[in-house]
Amino acid sequence: MPSLFRFLVIIGFIAGIVYAAMFALVTFVDPEPREMSVRVPAERLQQ
Repeated sequence: MPSLFRFLVIIGFIAGIVYAAMFALVTFVDPEPREMSVRVPAERLQQ
C-alpha cells in the first residue's frame, strides 16, 4: 500500500501544479480585444 499512497500523492501534487498554473494564467493574463475581418469570396456574394 505505500506505493499506492506515494502514487496518489504524486498525482495530487502534479494536479495541484497544473491547477496553480491555470489559475495564474487566468489571473495575470488579460486578452486584448482587436477587430476581426473575414474575407468572403465573390462567388458566395453573387448567389
